[in-house]
Amino acid sequence: MRSRLDLTWVFTTMKRLCSPVLALLFLATSPVQGGDLQIPVIKDGEAQIIKELEDSDYWIRHDLWVETEFDLDGDGKLDRMHVSVTRPTQTDTQSLKLPVIYNSSPYFAGTTGADESYFWDARQELGAEPPKRSAAPAIEREGTRPIISKRHVKDWLPRGFVVVHSSAPGTGLSQGCPTVGDDPEALAPKAVIDWLCGRGKGFTEPFGGDPVEAYWSSGKVGMTGTSYNGTIPLAAATTGVEGLEVIIPVAPNTSYYHYYRSNGLVRHPGGYLGEDIDILYDFIHSGGDEEIRAYCDCHVRDEQMMANQDRATGDYNDFWYSRDYLNRVDGVKAAVLMAHAFNDWNVVPEHSIRIYEALKKNGVETQLFMHQGGHGGPPPISMMNRWFTHYLYGEDNGVEKGSNSWIVRESDERTKPTEYPEYPHPEAKDVMVYPVPGAPQRGRLRTSPLTEPITETLIDNFSFPGEALAQAEYTEHRLIYATPELSEPVHLSGTPRIKLRLACDRPAANLSVWLVSLPWNTKKNSKITDNITTRGWADPQNIESMRESKPLVPGQFYDIEFDLQPDDQVIAKGQQIGLMVFSSDRDYTLHPTPGTKLTIDLQHTQLSLPVVGGTLPLESQD
Repeated sequence: MRSRLDLTWVFTTMKRLCSPVLALLFLATSPVQGGDLQIPVIKDGEAQIIKELEDSDYWIRHDLWVETEFDLDGDGKLDRMHVSVTRPTQTDTQSLKLPVIYNSSPYFAGTTGADESYFWDARQELGAEPPKRSAAPAIEREGTRPIISKRHVKDWLPRGFVVVHSSAPGTGLSQGCPTVGDDPEALAPKAVIDWLCGRGKGFTEPFGGDPVEAYWSSGKVGMTGTSYNGTIPLAAATTGVEGLEVIIPVAPNTSYYHYYRSNGLVRHPGGYLGEDIDILYDFIHSGGDEEIRAYCDCHVRDEQMMANQDRATGDYNDFWYSRDYLNRVDGVKAAVLMAHAFNDWNVVPEHSIRIYEALKKNGVETQLFMHQGGHGGPPPISMMNRWFTHYLYGEDNGVEKGSNSWIVRESDERTKPTEYPEYPHPEAKDVMVYPVPGAPQRGRLRTSPLTEPITETLIDNFSFPGEALAQAEYTEHRLIYATPELSEPVHLSGTPRIKLRLACDRPAANLSVWLVSLPWNTKKNSKITDNITTRGWADPQNIESMRESKPLVPGQFYDIEFDLQPDDQVIAKGQQIGLMVFSSDRDYTLHPTPGTKLTIDLQHTQLSLPVVGGTLPLESQD
């Protein structure tokens, strides 16, 4: 099916069926009347908007199917991905070859929406098999050919880029099944990039059809997207596919274990209590007819996901290993600008930090953009422009020589990041703080450990959200310790780490730790950074191994140590840094029957804080 605005098709058809004169008369009515159009126009290292490319009435839009190397839906034929192209008319009238901005997603054709009635019930005893869940609603496929999506088109086509979209396997008009992080989600965009670079096979139809060539592509491709759409660029890059020059993943999910689990604990992404990988499969599975859908549901969702995701123990296994891109990062050759937020509690910030650190170690050209907001939020378009212009057009704008770390400070706009030589800050040093008893009220944090054994206890009760526990003056459901007031602002940069010695009166327990800034700001205009600094979760049963839980011996003490989420934040003068330890986190963990008692040995408990400058300026200190 052709768009009514496919001027090139009209032009070439007139030349073949009518006369060259009639065709030229038609072309004379278009905004570009021959001659060489200069693309790109670069100023200050950035590709500029070109007036002749702004009018969308003269954009060529068409779709096609690209053949992959896999057959997920079991029909005996290699699956084809649905691809749409939006490009300037001049790619035909002037035979221009342009670089491509490519965006792939499982969301383009619609999802199950906000219906959470089929999520897993978080009201579950730890270690027990979860109660059965309801069936997910069917997705009503959205979209009109040939346009899969209009995202990124207005930003990049007028600057001299072709914009390409594709639906992920098993979604929209793409064939196959959703596998959520497994090999096909890397191989599908690889196939599209191969086609864009003249190596792959494109066709006019999902079955059969005429060959389609990307003769308008320069063979240089950049990818970007947010959340799942940011995961796919990283997946493609891990294949090492030639022609993928640069990616800008925004808030990417780099490990589905780290998304749905935490240190052996079943943990849900913020705002999606009860979601798991099989739920995400249902959420995106918009492709295929009834027979294909049933095949995918059986062989992918039921036999792979539900059989291996393990909501009883939360242990790591080969199923989760195959869906962790850190295990494939050695294949990345493309330059990478990682973008994320320190207060993203959906796709937590460790997803990008862990990949960024691995890429640096491997010598890949990479930089980090982090802001203080929640989920999503791309870098400033000028920053993205410089990256795409350098790596796709070859402009020597020095982007690869810039600062490695760009961090938006607490009161600044996301478009105005502050440059730092590196993340964590090179001057950050670990400062140890230790708890002093005070339960059921607030204890203290100081820089010297206790000299004698002291224990305090808390009682699990998921009924109380963490925010309420942090503000409570008196409660048995958490332990909280705070430093004296800060005499100067404190810049934390890096990953705090908690070490605990604990005992439990039952074989299993949730363990949740928050780092907070006190006093709690309850004003309507409070910022996201004012109260919760960072958090972490762990299963004490996985102290020895992430792959095998061992039931706790009631009353026996265990040493457990784990990272909280990475952060870069300035705690204001006059505030107190608080450490809160509790069990079930109402918005993130499973909800076992209240009553589990945790005992913490304070003499063997400590918190490591990455402090720029290496000292804590406190008003008073024991």
